[in-house]
Amino acid sequence: MNLLSITGRIVKRAFIATAVIALMSANNFSAFARNDIRQEKNKEQVATGRKACLPRPVKNVIVMIPDGCSLSTVSAARWYQWIQNPSKPDLNIDPFLCGTVRTNCSNAPIGDSAPTTSCYMTGFSSRTGFVSTYSPADGNNDIFPMDSAMAYQPLMTVLEASKLIYGKSTGLVFTCEFPHATPADCSAHSYDRSNYTNICSQMVHNHLDVVIGGGVSLLKNDQQDFLKANGYDVMLNDVNGLRNYSGKKIWSLFNARDMPFDLDRNPQTTPSLEEMTATAIKTLSKNKKGFFVMVEGSKVDWAAHANDPVGMMTDFLAFDRACKVALDFAKKDGNTAVVILPDHGNSGLSIGRASCPDYSRLTKDQLFDAVLHFTKTAGGMAEIIKEIDPLAARDSINKYTRIELTDEQMVILNHCSDYSKSPVPKEQRKGLSLGYQLARFMTEVTCFGFTTNGHTGEEVFLAAYHPKGDVPLGVYHNFEINDYLCKLLNLENQLPALTSKYFAKHHVVFNGMDYSSNADEVKDFPVLTVINGDKQLKVKANSNVVNLNGKDIQLQTVVVYVDKNKTFYLPENLTDLLK
Repeated sequence: MNLLSITGRIVKRAFIATAVIALMSANNFSAFARNDIRQEKNKEQVATGRKACLPRPVKNVIVMIPDGCSLSTVSAARWYQWIQNPSKPDLNIDPFLCGTVRTNCSNAPIGDSAPTTSCYMTGFSSRTGFVSTYSPADGNNDIFPMDSAMAYQPLMTVLEASKLIYGKSTGLVFTCEFPHATPADCSAHSYDRSNYTNICSQMVHNHLDVVIGGGVSLLKNDQQDFLKANGYDVMLNDVNGLRNYSGKKIWSLFNARDMPFDLDRNPQTTPSLEEMTATAIKTLSKNKKGFFVMVEGSKVDWAAHANDPVGMMTDFLAFDRACKVALDFAKKDGNTAVVILPDHGNSGLSIGRASCPDYSRLTKDQLFDAVLHFTKTAGGMAEIIKEIDPLAARDSINKYTRIELTDEQMVILNHCSDYSKSPVPKEQRKGLSLGYQLARFMTEVTCFGFTTNGHTGEEVFLAAYHPKGDVPLGVYHNFEINDYLCKLLNLENQLPALTSKYFAKHHVVFNGMDYSSNADEVKDFPVLTVINGDKQLKVKANSNVVNLNGKDIQLQTVVVYVDKNKTFYLPENLTDLLK
Protein backbone atom coordinates (compact mmCIF):
# COMPACT_ATOMS: atom_id res chain seq x y z
CA MET A 1 0.00 0.00 0.00
CA ASN A 2 1.64 3.32 -1.05
CA LEU A 3 1.48 6.67 0.71
CA LEU A 4 -1.04 8.08 -1.76
CA SER A 5 -3.52 5.29 -1.15
CA ILE A 6 -3.09 5.61 2.62
CA THR A 7 -3.67 9.37 2.42
CA GLY A 8 -6.74 8.81 0.26
CA ARG A 9 -8.23 6.40 2.79
CA ILE A 10 -7.59 8.86 5.64
CA VAL A 11 -9.32 11.67 3.70
CA LYS A 12 -12.25 9.37 2.88
CA ARG A 13 -12.65 8.31 6.50
CA ALA A 14 -12.36 11.91 7.66
CA PHE A 15 -15.23 12.82 5.33
CA ILE A 16 -17.36 9.98 6.71
CA ALA A 17 -16.52 10.95 10.27
CA THR A 18 -17.58 14.57 9.53
CA ALA A 19 -20.94 13.34 8.29
CA VAL A 20 -21.41 11.23 11.39
CA ILE A 21 -20.65 14.17 13.68
CA ALA A 22 -23.72 15.95 12.38
CA LEU A 23 -25.88 13.16 13.75
CA MET A 24 -24.41 13.18 17.26
CA SER A 25 -24.63 15.48 20.25
CA ALA A 26 -21.53 17.62 20.62
CA ASN A 27 -21.09 16.87 24.32
CA ASN A 28 -20.89 13.14 23.78
CA PHE A 29 -19.00 13.08 20.52
CA SER A 30 -15.80 14.97 21.33
CA ALA A 31 -14.10 12.05 23.09
CA PHE A 32 -15.24 9.62 20.41
CA ALA A 33 -13.94 11.85 17.64
CA ARG A 34 -10.50 12.16 19.20
CA ASN A 35 -10.24 8.45 19.82
CA ASP A 36 -11.72 7.42 16.47
CA ILE A 37 -9.25 9.54 14.52
CA ARG A 38 -6.40 8.11 16.58
CA GLN A 39 -7.72 4.60 16.05
CA GLU A 40 -8.06 5.18 12.29
CA LYS A 41 -4.43 6.29 12.09
CA ASN A 42 -3.39 3.16 13.95
CA LYS A 43 -5.35 1.07 11.48
CA GLU A 44 -3.63 2.75 8.54
CA GLN A 45 -0.22 2.09 10.09
CA VAL A 46 -0.75 -1.57 10.88
CA ALA A 47 -2.34 -2.23 7.49
CA THR A 48 0.67 -0.96 5.55
CA GLY A 49 2.13 -3.73 3.43
CA ARG A 50 -1.01 -5.87 3.60
CA LYS A 51 -3.89 -5.71 1.17
CA ALA A 52 -6.91 -4.21 2.88
CA CYS A 53 -9.92 -6.50 3.12
CA LEU A 54 -13.11 -4.82 1.91
CA PRO A 55 -15.68 -7.59 2.21
CA ARG A 56 -19.07 -7.29 0.62
CA PRO A 57 -21.86 -7.22 3.22
CA VAL A 58 -23.81 -10.39 3.92
CA LYS A 59 -27.16 -11.18 5.51
CA ASN A 60 -25.89 -13.41 8.33
CA VAL A 61 -22.69 -13.42 10.37
CA ILE A 62 -21.50 -16.29 12.58
CA VAL A 63 -18.54 -15.65 14.89
CA MET A 64 -16.99 -18.77 16.46
CA ILE A 65 -14.54 -18.47 19.35
CA PRO A 66 -12.61 -21.37 20.92
CA ASP A 67 -11.78 -19.62 24.15
CA GLY A 68 -8.13 -19.64 25.26
CA CYS A 69 -7.02 -21.75 22.33
CA SER A 70 -3.37 -21.57 21.31
CA LEU A 71 -2.24 -22.92 17.95
CA SER A 72 -0.50 -25.79 19.72
CA THR A 73 -3.90 -26.94 20.98
CA VAL A 74 -5.17 -27.05 17.41
CA SER A 75 -2.15 -29.09 16.33
CA ALA A 76 -2.53 -31.55 19.20
CA ALA A 77 -6.25 -31.96 18.53
CA ARG A 78 -5.60 -32.62 14.86
CA TRP A 79 -3.11 -35.39 15.71
CA TYR A 80 -5.44 -36.81 18.34
CA GLN A 81 -8.26 -37.06 15.79
CA TRP A 82 -6.08 -38.45 12.99
CA ILE A 83 -4.53 -41.19 15.10
CA GLN A 84 -7.94 -42.30 16.29
CA ASN A 85 -9.50 -42.05 12.85
CA PRO A 86 -7.04 -42.37 9.94
CA SER A 87 -9.75 -41.22 7.52
CA LYS A 88 -9.81 -37.79 9.21
CA PRO A 89 -6.34 -36.21 8.96
CA ASP A 90 -7.77 -32.68 8.79
CA LEU A 91 -9.96 -30.46 10.91
CA ASN A 92 -13.14 -28.88 9.58
CA ILE A 93 -11.58 -25.42 9.93
CA ASP A 94 -8.39 -26.33 8.01
CA PRO A 95 -9.47 -25.20 4.51
CA PHE A 96 -10.47 -21.81 5.89
CA LEU A 97 -7.35 -20.82 7.85
CA CYS A 98 -6.23 -17.45 6.52
CA GLY A 99 -4.18 -15.53 9.09
CA THR A 100 -3.44 -14.72 12.69
CA VAL A 101 -4.69 -12.15 15.21
CA ARG A 102 -2.89 -10.14 17.89
CA THR A 103 -5.03 -10.18 21.04
CA ASN A 104 -3.53 -7.68 23.46
CA CYS A 105 -5.26 -5.58 26.10
CA SER A 106 -5.14 -1.80 25.91
CA ASN A 107 -2.22 -1.70 28.34
CA ALA A 108 -0.67 -5.19 28.22
CA PRO A 109 0.33 -7.77 25.59
CA ILE A 110 -1.58 -10.60 27.35
CA GLY A 111 -5.33 -10.39 27.70
CA ASP A 112 -8.14 -12.31 29.33
CA SER A 113 -11.45 -13.08 27.62
CA ALA A 114 -13.17 -9.88 28.71
CA PRO A 115 -11.09 -7.24 26.87
CA THR A 116 -10.09 -9.48 23.97
CA THR A 117 -13.57 -10.49 22.82
CA SER A 118 -14.97 -7.06 23.64
CA CYS A 119 -12.43 -5.60 21.20
CA TYR A 120 -13.78 -7.92 18.50
CA MET A 121 -17.26 -6.73 19.37
CA THR A 122 -16.65 -2.98 19.84
CA GLY A 123 -13.43 -2.08 18.03
CA PHE A 124 -11.72 -0.69 21.12
CA SER A 125 -8.99 -2.28 23.22
CA SER A 126 -9.53 -2.33 26.98
CA ARG A 127 -8.10 -3.67 30.21
CA THR A 128 -8.28 -7.03 31.93
CA GLY A 129 -11.79 -7.61 33.27
CA PHE A 130 -13.53 -4.97 31.14
CA VAL A 131 -16.68 -6.15 29.34
CA SER A 132 -17.43 -3.96 26.28
CA THR A 133 -16.45 -0.91 28.28
CA TYR A 134 -13.77 1.67 27.49
CA SER A 135 -10.88 1.49 29.95
CA PRO A 136 -9.08 4.38 31.66
CA ALA A 137 -5.84 5.60 30.13
CA ASP A 138 -2.67 4.08 31.58
CA GLY A 139 -0.01 6.47 30.36
CA ASN A 140 2.99 4.94 28.65
CA ASN A 141 1.67 1.45 29.33
CA ASP A 142 -1.08 1.89 26.76
CA ILE A 143 -0.21 0.03 23.56
CA PHE A 144 -2.29 2.50 21.59
CA PRO A 145 -3.19 5.88 23.17
CA MET A 146 -6.39 5.82 25.22
CA ASP A 147 -8.62 8.82 25.89
CA SER A 148 -9.14 9.46 29.61
CA ALA A 149 -12.38 11.34 28.85
CA MET A 150 -13.95 8.07 27.70
CA ALA A 151 -13.08 6.00 30.78
CA TYR A 152 -15.84 3.54 31.77
CA GLN A 153 -17.96 4.40 28.74
CA PRO A 154 -20.15 1.42 27.68
CA LEU A 155 -19.46 0.61 24.02
CA MET A 156 -21.98 -0.51 21.43
CA THR A 157 -21.30 -4.06 20.17
CA VAL A 158 -21.82 -5.42 16.67
CA LEU A 159 -24.46 -7.77 18.07
CA GLU A 160 -26.45 -4.91 19.58
CA ALA A 161 -26.04 -2.76 16.47
CA SER A 162 -27.18 -5.56 14.16
CA LYS A 163 -30.54 -5.66 15.90
CA LEU A 164 -30.88 -1.90 16.37
CA ILE A 165 -30.12 -0.86 12.80
CA TYR A 166 -31.28 -3.80 10.70
CA GLY A 167 -33.64 -5.77 12.92
CA LYS A 168 -31.50 -8.88 12.74
CA SER A 169 -32.01 -11.72 15.19
CA THR A 170 -29.15 -12.23 17.64
CA GLY A 171 -27.89 -15.23 19.55
CA LEU A 172 -25.26 -16.67 21.87
CA VAL A 173 -24.12 -20.28 22.22
CA PHE A 174 -21.52 -21.36 24.79
CA THR A 175 -20.58 -24.06 27.30
CA CYS A 176 -19.68 -21.81 30.23
CA GLU A 177 -22.31 -19.98 32.32
CA PHE A 178 -24.12 -17.29 30.35
CA PRO A 179 -22.71 -14.17 32.12
CA HIS A 180 -19.12 -15.39 31.61
CA ALA A 181 -16.81 -12.95 29.86
CA THR A 182 -17.11 -13.96 26.20
CA PRO A 183 -20.92 -14.14 25.89
CA ALA A 184 -21.17 -11.09 28.15
CA ASP A 185 -18.86 -9.14 25.83
CA CYS A 186 -21.46 -9.40 23.08
CA SER A 187 -24.44 -8.21 25.08
CA ALA A 188 -23.48 -6.50 28.35
CA HIS A 189 -21.27 -3.74 29.72
CA SER A 190 -19.19 -3.66 32.89
CA TYR A 191 -15.69 -2.83 34.05
CA ASP A 192 -15.85 -5.93 36.26
CA ARG A 193 -16.41 -9.25 34.49
CA SER A 194 -17.17 -10.92 37.82
CA ASN A 195 -20.20 -8.72 38.50
CA TYR A 196 -22.65 -11.42 37.47
CA THR A 197 -25.61 -9.67 39.12
CA ASN A 198 -25.45 -6.71 36.76
CA ILE A 199 -24.30 -8.66 33.71
CA CYS A 200 -27.05 -11.30 34.04
CA SER A 201 -29.72 -8.63 34.21
CA GLN A 202 -28.36 -6.77 31.20
CA MET A 203 -28.25 -9.93 29.11
CA VAL A 204 -31.82 -10.86 30.04
CA HIS A 205 -33.02 -7.38 29.07
CA ASN A 206 -30.98 -6.97 25.88
CA HIS A 207 -33.39 -8.55 23.37
CA LEU A 208 -31.29 -11.62 22.59
CA ASP A 209 -33.34 -14.05 20.51
CA VAL A 210 -31.41 -17.23 21.26
CA VAL A 211 -29.31 -18.06 24.32
CA ILE A 212 -28.08 -21.65 24.71
CA GLY A 213 -25.48 -22.75 27.25
CA GLY A 214 -24.83 -23.09 30.97
CA GLY A 215 -25.99 -21.23 34.05
CA VAL A 216 -29.38 -22.42 35.31
CA SER A 217 -28.69 -21.21 38.86
CA LEU A 218 -27.85 -17.71 37.63
CA LEU A 219 -31.17 -17.05 35.88
CA LYS A 220 -33.37 -15.72 38.68
CA ASN A 221 -37.11 -16.37 38.91
CA ASP A 222 -38.05 -12.78 38.12
CA GLN A 223 -35.78 -12.88 35.08
CA GLN A 224 -37.46 -16.06 33.89
CA ASP A 225 -40.82 -14.36 34.34
CA PHE A 226 -39.64 -11.36 32.35
CA LEU A 227 -38.44 -13.54 29.48
CA LYS A 228 -41.65 -15.57 29.40
CA ALA A 229 -43.77 -12.39 29.46
CA ASN A 230 -41.84 -11.20 26.41
CA GLY A 231 -42.45 -14.28 24.30
CA TYR A 232 -39.44 -16.44 25.15
CA ASP A 233 -39.45 -20.16 25.67
CA VAL A 234 -37.39 -20.75 28.82
CA MET A 235 -36.10 -24.31 29.08
CA LEU A 236 -33.88 -25.44 31.93
CA ASN A 237 -32.01 -28.75 31.75
CA ASP A 238 -34.39 -29.84 28.99
CA VAL A 239 -32.27 -31.56 26.35
CA ASN A 240 -35.24 -33.05 24.51
CA GLY A 241 -36.98 -29.71 24.45
CA LEU A 242 -33.92 -28.16 22.84
CA ARG A 243 -33.54 -30.96 20.32
CA ASN A 244 -37.17 -30.62 19.23
CA TYR A 245 -37.39 -26.84 19.38
CA SER A 246 -39.37 -25.12 16.62
CA GLY A 247 -40.03 -21.66 18.07
CA LYS A 248 -38.35 -18.30 17.48
CA LYS A 249 -37.10 -17.03 20.87
CA ILE A 250 -35.41 -19.26 23.42
CA TRP A 251 -33.29 -19.32 26.54
CA SER A 252 -32.10 -22.90 27.02
CA LEU A 253 -29.72 -23.43 29.93
CA PHE A 254 -28.05 -26.50 31.41
CA ASN A 255 -26.29 -27.24 34.71
CA ALA A 256 -26.06 -24.92 37.66
CA ARG A 257 -23.07 -23.08 36.19
CA ASP A 258 -20.85 -24.34 33.36
CA MET A 259 -21.62 -27.35 31.18
CA PRO A 260 -19.38 -30.46 31.33
CA PHE A 261 -16.38 -31.00 29.10
CA ASP A 262 -17.39 -32.82 25.93
CA LEU A 263 -15.48 -35.97 26.92
CA ASP A 264 -17.42 -36.11 30.20
CA ARG A 265 -20.78 -35.17 28.68
CA ASN A 266 -23.79 -37.47 29.05
CA PRO A 267 -25.68 -37.12 25.73
CA GLN A 268 -28.88 -38.24 27.44
CA THR A 269 -28.94 -35.08 29.54
CA THR A 270 -26.62 -32.60 27.85
CA PRO A 271 -26.47 -31.46 24.20
CA SER A 272 -23.21 -31.11 22.31
CA LEU A 273 -21.92 -27.76 21.13
CA GLU A 274 -22.62 -29.04 17.62
CA GLU A 275 -26.30 -29.59 18.45
CA MET A 276 -26.61 -26.25 20.22
CA THR A 277 -25.10 -24.46 17.23
CA ALA A 278 -27.44 -26.21 14.80
CA THR A 279 -30.51 -25.29 16.86
CA ALA A 280 -29.39 -21.68 17.18
CA ILE A 281 -28.82 -21.29 13.44
CA LYS A 282 -32.11 -23.00 12.58
CA THR A 283 -33.98 -20.71 14.96
CA LEU A 284 -32.22 -17.46 14.04
CA SER A 285 -32.45 -18.04 10.28
CA LYS A 286 -36.25 -17.71 10.45
CA ASN A 287 -35.75 -13.95 10.44
CA LYS A 288 -35.75 -12.76 6.83
CA LYS A 289 -33.63 -9.76 7.87
CA GLY A 290 -30.77 -12.05 8.90
CA PHE A 291 -28.92 -12.79 12.12
CA PHE A 292 -25.72 -12.42 14.13
CA VAL A 293 -24.62 -15.22 16.45
CA MET A 294 -21.53 -15.85 18.55
CA VAL A 295 -20.64 -19.48 19.32
CA GLU A 296 -18.02 -20.14 21.99
CA GLY A 297 -16.15 -23.35 22.72
CA SER A 298 -15.80 -22.02 26.25
CA LYS A 299 -14.03 -24.82 28.04
CA VAL A 300 -11.02 -25.24 25.78
CA ASP A 301 -9.81 -22.38 27.97
CA TRP A 302 -10.83 -24.07 31.23
CA ALA A 303 -8.95 -27.25 30.31
CA ALA A 304 -5.92 -25.16 29.37
CA HIS A 305 -5.99 -23.42 32.75
CA ALA A 306 -5.92 -26.85 34.38
CA ASN A 307 -3.14 -28.06 32.03
CA ASP A 308 -5.46 -30.91 31.07
CA PRO A 309 -4.32 -32.05 27.59
CA VAL A 310 -7.19 -34.43 26.82
CA GLY A 311 -9.72 -31.82 27.90
CA MET A 312 -8.13 -29.26 25.59
CA MET A 313 -8.04 -31.61 22.61
CA THR A 314 -11.51 -33.09 22.95
CA ASP A 315 -13.25 -29.79 23.65
CA PHE A 316 -11.51 -28.23 20.67
CA LEU A 317 -12.66 -31.12 18.48
CA ALA A 318 -16.20 -30.58 19.77
CA PHE A 319 -15.82 -26.94 18.76
CA ASP A 320 -14.49 -27.96 15.35
CA ARG A 321 -17.60 -30.10 14.77
CA ALA A 322 -19.72 -27.06 15.63
CA CYS A 323 -17.70 -25.10 13.06
CA LYS A 324 -18.72 -27.66 10.44
CA VAL A 325 -22.38 -26.98 11.22
CA ALA A 326 -21.84 -23.26 10.70
CA LEU A 327 -19.71 -23.64 7.59
CA ASP A 328 -22.13 -26.12 5.98
CA PHE A 329 -25.00 -23.72 6.59
CA ALA A 330 -23.03 -20.79 5.20
CA LYS A 331 -22.02 -22.61 2.03
CA LYS A 332 -25.59 -23.73 1.40
CA ASP A 333 -27.16 -20.38 2.30
CA GLY A 334 -24.95 -18.26 0.04
CA ASN A 335 -25.40 -15.10 2.11
CA THR A 336 -23.61 -15.97 5.35
CA ALA A 337 -20.07 -15.28 6.52
CA VAL A 338 -18.28 -17.26 9.23
CA VAL A 339 -15.35 -15.89 11.25
CA ILE A 340 -13.46 -18.35 13.48
CA LEU A 341 -10.78 -17.21 15.92
CA PRO A 342 -9.74 -17.61 19.59
CA ASP A 343 -9.80 -14.63 21.91
CA HIS A 344 -6.33 -15.35 23.36
CA GLY A 345 -3.83 -18.14 24.03
CA ASN A 346 -3.52 -20.18 27.19
CA SER A 347 -1.14 -22.52 29.05
CA GLY A 348 1.89 -22.61 26.73
CA LEU A 349 1.20 -26.17 25.61
CA SER A 350 4.05 -27.90 23.79
CA ILE A 351 3.93 -31.22 21.97
CA GLY A 352 7.19 -32.44 23.45
CA ARG A 353 8.83 -31.90 26.83
CA ALA A 354 12.50 -31.77 27.78
CA SER A 355 12.06 -34.08 30.76
CA CYS A 356 10.53 -36.77 28.53
CA PRO A 357 13.45 -38.95 27.25
CA ASP A 358 13.94 -38.85 23.46
CA TYR A 359 10.54 -37.24 22.95
CA SER A 360 11.50 -36.00 19.49
CA ARG A 361 12.12 -39.57 18.32
CA LEU A 362 8.76 -40.95 19.40
CA THR A 363 6.30 -42.16 16.78
CA LYS A 364 2.83 -40.62 16.64
CA ASP A 365 1.42 -43.65 18.45
CA GLN A 366 4.05 -43.44 21.17
CA LEU A 367 3.73 -39.68 21.58
CA PHE A 368 -0.06 -39.79 21.92
CA ASP A 369 -0.47 -43.22 23.50
CA ALA A 370 -1.15 -42.09 27.06
CA VAL A 371 -3.61 -39.33 26.21
CA LEU A 372 -5.55 -41.62 23.85
CA HIS A 373 -6.36 -43.81 26.84
CA PHE A 374 -7.77 -40.99 28.97
CA THR A 375 -11.53 -41.49 28.91
CA LYS A 376 -12.31 -38.64 31.30
CA THR A 377 -10.90 -35.17 31.63
CA ALA A 378 -9.16 -34.27 34.89
CA GLY A 379 -12.15 -32.12 35.80
CA GLY A 380 -14.60 -34.91 35.03
CA MET A 381 -12.58 -37.38 37.03
CA ALA A 382 -12.42 -34.97 39.97
CA GLU A 383 -16.23 -34.92 40.09
CA ILE A 384 -16.23 -38.72 40.31
CA ILE A 385 -13.55 -38.88 43.01
CA LYS A 386 -15.41 -36.35 45.14
CA GLU A 387 -18.36 -38.73 45.38
CA ILE A 388 -16.63 -42.04 46.19
CA ASP A 389 -14.85 -43.61 49.11
CA PRO A 390 -11.18 -42.56 49.22
CA LEU A 391 -10.14 -46.22 49.22
CA ALA A 392 -11.73 -46.59 45.78
CA ALA A 393 -10.11 -43.47 44.31
CA ARG A 394 -6.96 -45.22 43.13
CA ASP A 395 -8.88 -47.89 41.20
CA SER A 396 -11.21 -45.29 39.70
CA ILE A 397 -8.32 -43.18 38.42
CA ASN A 398 -6.73 -46.26 36.91
CA LYS A 399 -10.03 -47.13 35.22
CA TYR A 400 -10.25 -43.81 33.41
CA THR A 401 -6.54 -43.14 32.74
CA ARG A 402 -4.58 -46.40 33.11
CA ILE A 403 -2.44 -44.53 35.63
CA GLU A 404 -1.47 -46.42 38.79
CA LEU A 405 -0.93 -43.84 41.47
CA THR A 406 1.90 -44.39 43.95
CA ASP A 407 1.44 -44.07 47.69
CA GLU A 408 3.21 -40.72 47.53
CA GLN A 409 0.78 -39.50 44.87
CA MET A 410 -2.20 -40.63 46.95
CA VAL A 411 -0.88 -38.56 49.83
CA ILE A 412 -0.75 -35.54 47.51
CA LEU A 413 -4.28 -36.26 46.29
CA ASN A 414 -5.60 -36.52 49.84
CA HIS A 415 -4.22 -33.04 50.55
CA CYS A 416 -6.20 -31.41 47.72
CA SER A 417 -8.09 -28.41 49.02
CA ASP A 418 -11.52 -29.45 47.70
CA TYR A 419 -11.31 -33.20 48.40
CA SER A 420 -14.14 -33.38 50.92
CA LYS A 421 -13.94 -37.18 51.31
CA SER A 422 -10.22 -37.12 52.06
CA PRO A 423 -9.11 -38.71 55.36
CA VAL A 424 -6.97 -35.60 55.89
CA PRO A 425 -8.72 -32.92 58.02
CA LYS A 426 -9.88 -29.88 56.06
CA GLU A 427 -7.57 -27.45 57.83
CA GLN A 428 -4.59 -29.55 56.75
CA ARG A 429 -5.59 -29.76 53.09
CA LYS A 430 -3.55 -27.02 51.44
CA GLY A 431 -2.85 -28.55 48.04
CA LEU A 432 -4.24 -27.80 44.59
CA SER A 433 -7.83 -28.52 43.64
CA LEU A 434 -8.55 -32.13 42.66
CA GLY A 435 -8.95 -31.25 38.99
CA TYR A 436 -5.64 -29.40 38.79
CA GLN A 437 -3.77 -32.10 40.70
CA LEU A 438 -5.22 -34.92 38.59
CA ALA A 439 -4.26 -32.99 35.45
CA ARG A 440 -0.66 -32.88 36.73
CA PHE A 441 -0.63 -36.63 37.25
CA MET A 442 -2.05 -37.12 33.75
CA THR A 443 0.43 -34.78 32.09
CA GLU A 444 3.36 -36.49 33.84
CA VAL A 445 2.72 -39.72 31.89
CA THR A 446 2.69 -37.88 28.54
CA CYS A 447 5.40 -36.00 26.67
CA PHE A 448 3.39 -32.78 26.61
CA GLY A 449 4.61 -29.70 28.44
CA PHE A 450 3.06 -26.54 29.85
CA THR A 451 4.64 -23.24 30.82
CA THR A 452 1.76 -21.78 32.85
CA ASN A 453 -1.78 -22.26 34.14
CA GLY A 454 -2.62 -18.82 32.80
CA HIS A 455 -3.11 -16.93 29.57
CA THR A 456 -0.35 -16.38 27.02
CA GLY A 457 0.37 -13.60 24.56
CA GLU A 458 1.06 -15.27 21.22
CA GLU A 459 -1.05 -14.53 18.16
CA VAL A 460 -4.03 -16.81 17.57
CA PHE A 461 -5.29 -18.37 14.35
CA LEU A 462 -7.85 -16.76 12.06
CA ALA A 463 -10.17 -18.71 9.76
CA ALA A 464 -12.98 -17.31 7.67
CA TYR A 465 -15.59 -18.12 5.04
CA HIS A 466 -17.28 -15.54 2.82
CA PRO A 467 -19.67 -16.47 -0.01
CA LYS A 468 -17.73 -14.19 -2.40
CA GLY A 469 -14.29 -15.13 -1.07
CA ASP A 470 -13.77 -11.82 0.73
CA VAL A 471 -11.72 -13.16 3.64
CA PRO A 472 -9.03 -11.35 5.65
CA LEU A 473 -5.48 -12.47 4.86
CA GLY A 474 -2.42 -11.84 7.01
CA VAL A 475 -1.73 -10.72 10.57
CA TYR A 476 -4.49 -8.62 12.12
CA HIS A 477 -4.89 -6.56 15.26
CA ASN A 478 -7.97 -7.40 17.28
CA PHE A 479 -9.66 -4.07 16.53
CA GLU A 480 -9.31 -4.85 12.82
CA ILE A 481 -11.49 -7.90 13.35
CA ASN A 482 -14.20 -5.51 14.47
CA ASP A 483 -13.64 -3.55 11.26
CA TYR A 484 -14.16 -6.70 9.24
CA LEU A 485 -17.32 -7.65 11.15
CA CYS A 486 -18.73 -4.15 10.75
CA LYS A 487 -18.14 -4.28 7.00
CA LEU A 488 -19.83 -7.66 6.78
CA LEU A 489 -22.83 -6.24 8.62
CA ASN A 490 -22.84 -2.91 6.76
CA LEU A 491 -22.08 -1.12 10.03
CA GLU A 492 -18.81 0.55 9.04
CA ASN A 493 -18.17 3.76 11.02
CA GLN A 494 -21.50 3.42 12.85
CA LEU A 495 -20.58 1.99 16.27
CA PRO A 496 -19.22 5.26 17.78
CA ALA A 497 -22.36 7.14 16.76
CA LEU A 498 -24.57 4.40 18.16
CA THR A 499 -22.60 4.40 21.41
CA SER A 500 -23.13 8.13 21.75
CA LYS A 501 -26.83 7.83 20.97
CA TYR A 502 -27.71 4.89 23.23
CA PHE A 503 -25.13 5.21 26.01
CA ALA A 504 -25.15 8.93 26.70
CA LYS A 505 -24.34 10.31 30.16
CA HIS A 506 -27.43 11.08 32.20
CA HIS A 507 -26.24 14.50 33.35
CA VAL A 508 -25.86 15.53 29.71
CA VAL A 509 -29.18 14.06 28.56
CA PHE A 510 -31.18 15.57 31.43
CA ASN A 511 -29.27 18.82 31.71
CA GLY A 512 -31.58 21.51 33.08
CA MET A 513 -34.09 19.01 34.46
CA ASP A 514 -34.69 17.93 38.04
CA TYR A 515 -33.08 14.53 38.57
CA SER A 516 -31.76 12.43 41.43
CA SER A 517 -30.78 8.83 42.13
CA ASN A 518 -30.53 6.38 45.00
CA ALA A 519 -27.16 5.06 43.78
CA ASP A 520 -25.47 5.88 47.08
CA GLU A 521 -27.88 3.56 48.91
CA VAL A 522 -28.55 0.85 46.29
CA LYS A 523 -25.65 -1.15 44.87
CA ASP A 524 -26.86 -3.27 41.94
CA PHE A 525 -30.02 -1.72 40.56
CA PRO A 526 -30.03 1.98 41.39
CA VAL A 527 -32.84 4.10 39.98
CA LEU A 528 -32.51 7.51 38.39
CA THR A 529 -35.62 9.68 38.88
CA VAL A 530 -36.21 12.58 36.49
CA ILE A 531 -39.04 15.11 36.92
CA ASN A 532 -40.14 17.56 34.27
CA GLY A 533 -43.42 19.33 34.97
CA ASP A 534 -46.10 16.76 35.67
CA LYS A 535 -44.04 13.88 34.29
CA GLN A 536 -41.85 11.57 36.35
CA LEU A 537 -39.45 9.11 34.72
CA LYS A 538 -37.81 6.33 36.71
CA VAL A 539 -34.81 4.69 35.00
CA LYS A 540 -33.55 1.44 36.51
CA ALA A 541 -29.93 0.41 35.93
CA ASN A 542 -29.06 -2.86 34.17
CA SER A 543 -32.51 -3.07 32.61
CA ASN A 544 -34.30 -1.93 29.46
CA VAL A 545 -37.49 -1.03 31.35
CA VAL A 546 -38.22 2.56 32.40
CA ASN A 547 -41.32 3.80 34.17
CA LEU A 548 -43.17 6.96 33.09
CA ASN A 549 -45.85 8.11 35.54
CA GLY A 550 -46.44 4.54 36.67
CA LYS A 551 -46.40 2.95 33.20
CA ASP A 552 -43.55 0.62 32.15
CA ILE A 553 -41.90 1.27 28.79
CA GLN A 554 -39.29 -0.99 27.19
CA LEU A 555 -36.21 0.53 25.56
CA GLN A 556 -34.25 -0.89 22.64
CA THR A 557 -31.10 -1.08 24.76
CA VAL A 558 -30.13 -1.51 28.40
CA VAL A 559 -29.28 1.24 30.84
CA VAL A 560 -25.84 0.89 32.44
CA TYR A 561 -24.83 2.49 35.73
CA VAL A 562 -21.11 2.94 36.51
CA ASP A 563 -20.30 3.58 40.15
CA LYS A 564 -16.76 4.71 39.36
CA ASN A 565 -18.07 7.97 37.95
CA LYS A 566 -21.64 7.80 39.33
CA THR A 567 -23.08 7.93 35.83
CA PHE A 568 -26.11 6.35 34.21
CA TYR A 569 -25.53 5.63 30.51
CA LEU A 570 -28.80 5.70 28.62
CA PRO A 571 -30.49 6.64 25.32
CA GLU A 572 -30.29 10.35 24.61
CA ASN A 573 -33.86 10.41 23.29
CA LEU A 574 -35.32 9.63 26.73
CA THR A 575 -36.03 13.35 27.02
CA ASP A 576 -38.77 12.84 24.42
CA LEU A 577 -40.77 10.96 27.05
CA LEU A 578 -40.70 14.01 29.30
CA LYS A 579 -41.94 16.57 26.80
